[in-house]
Amino acid sequence: MKTEPQSAAPATAFTSIKEVETHVKTRMDKAIADLQHDMASIRTGRASIGILDHLRVDYYGTPTPLKHMANISAPEPQMLVIRPHDASAIKEIDKAIRASNLGLAPSTDGKVVRLNIPPLSGETRKKHVGAAKEFAEEQRVAVRNVRRDANKHIDQLEKDGGAGEDVCAKLKEDVQELTKKFEAEINALLEKKTAEIME
Repeated sequence: MKTEPQSAAPATAFTSIKEVETHVKTRMDKAIADLQHDMASIRTGRASIGILDHLRVDYYGTPTPLKHMANISAPEPQMLVIRPHDASAIKEIDKAIRASNLGLAPSTDGKVVRLNIPPLSGETRKKHVGAAKEFAEEQRVAVRNVRRDANKHIDQLEKDGGAGEDVCAKLKEDVQELTKKFEAEINALLEKKTAEIME
């Protein structure tokens, strides 16, 4: 899933150090949330309801997220069970899963849809690790863009007399520290996901 680019600096001029700090933290937190969401969509050898997060089902002509139409559970390590709120939607749910790139074959008894999660082949594992790395790199770039934008705002703040030189220099150091912290968090999420895929 492509996340919205975070490269363009907001037009808003900040009037205080606090505003810049809050803005940086909010955008970096969003990068982590986006990465967690993207990582959940990558299949591992274990059943995870997150792999169905992006799945949309044609429900009376409207593409509807599956999670809004059904209860999804993982009663066993290798199985997902989908219980639609409306049993008449089972055929469309089955169709959407088959048409997706998940590579799963649903089975249904008319009331629930069962998905057996087969073990991943070596080649598939490598492909999934590659996707996880791409997602992580996207968010690393997003975090660095936040740092770049913050530095522009800090320079502007200093120029406009909103804060002194020393305060602005300290804020830039703080932003750099935050950047390192969030990059480390991204690396940790990637490492965790890679371990799950390879186990």
